[in-house]
Amino acid sequence: MAPPPSAKRPVGTVTRGTTNPNRLRRMDRWIADAHGAALRRAPAPVAVDLGYGAAPWTAVELLQRLRTAAPAVSVVGIEIEPARVAAAKPYEREGLTFRHGGFEVPLAEPPMLIRAANVLRQYDEGEVAAVWARLCARLAPDGLLVEGTCDEIGRRHVWVALDRSGPRTVTFATRLGSLERPSDLAERLPKALIHRNVPGEPVHAFLRDFDRAWAAAAPYASLGARQRWIKSVRDLSADWPVVDGVRRWRQGEVTVNWAALAPS
Repeated sequence: MAPPPSAKRPVGTVTRGTTNPNRLRRMDRWIADAHGAALRRAPAPVAVDLGYGAAPWTAVELLQRLRTAAPAVSVVGIEIEPARVAAAKPYEREGLTFRHGGFEVPLAEPPMLIRAANVLRQYDEGEVAAVWARLCARLAPDGLLVEGTCDEIGRRHVWVALDRSGPRTVTFATRLGSLERPSDLAERLPKALIHRNVPGEPVHAFLRDFDRAWAAAAPYASLGARQRWIKSVRDLSADWPVVDGVRRWRQGEVTVNWAALAPS
């Protein structure tokens, strides 16, 4: 797939490039579950790993995980740093290519998925809305943008899912054995929310209530962290618009409507 003739200088700035194998596994598995049906409906779905970093592992793994849900999908890794693209080229194979570019997403056809993980952390909060709008405008009609942040080994992760109309949901995901309390995930909030974790903001109230539900579910700890998490999320859903169910909660996840957590 060739870039459009009007392609110009890539939009964006170079990231630190930090990456590790399996770092984005929680996000990938959620995407395969939540967006798999849409990917299967598309005749030749393309997914973009935007800003994959100094090594191509996350793009390689994205292809593997998405193909469990949509065997026809292909992945394009896009990086703004030319040396990183050159280093990734030997890993190209059927369904996986690498390209120089940025937020303009230099593809001839709109992708069904853009995943931008750990890309916006270095930007100012005031820049996020414009980046989201630019990326969403590049999506196919049923496409999804997933933008978020995780720690270096993927134990804790928070992401926002957006379609062409804007943000839809926020997902919190963790390895439950590493969790002291749900608010530990605050340090991994995406740029649009991380500075809003203060009294008076919805995301702060959500994490406060999540911690309270976690504390109240302490007796379930004897059954394991998973059962305690499920009980906490079930109780939390009485007051917050949780949009997924036990099958995802068992994975150490919870997804909430964006509107409930959006900055006030």
